[in-house]
Amino acid sequence: QVQLVESGGGLVQAGGSPRLSCATSGLVLRRYAMGWFRQAPGKEREFVAAISWAGDTVALTDSVKGRFTISRDFAKNTAYLQMNSLKPEDTAVYFCAADQSGLGQSRRVVEYDYWGRGTQVTVSS
Repeated sequence: QVQLVESGGGLVQAGGSPRLSCATSGLVLRRYAMGWFRQAPGKEREFVAAISWAGDTVALTDSVKGRFTISRDFAKNTAYLQMNSLKPEDTAVYFCAADQSGLGQSRRVVEYDYWGRGTQVTVSS
């Protein structure tokens, strides 16, 4: 059974730099592309970042470029989202997801096969 479990969220001051983790089980992480999405209250779930299985393709939404970094640790079966210079508009529930295509180019929710339940990130001004 595949499971993805996010952690690392919480209340953060603007300008803070938390790191979200996505612990995976039941899948071989190096065979999947990984993505991060977020959903703010009253809004649709939106793409944040993705990385290909080989790590040679990374996609970021424009609003986080230069501030967020996506990475994986295969030994720990864990994906990460390093968030820097947080802004109040980054407040959302953050979800990790796994994509069997492995390409790291998927920006749509429907293109991902497995999802975590999310972790809340609240940025105070």
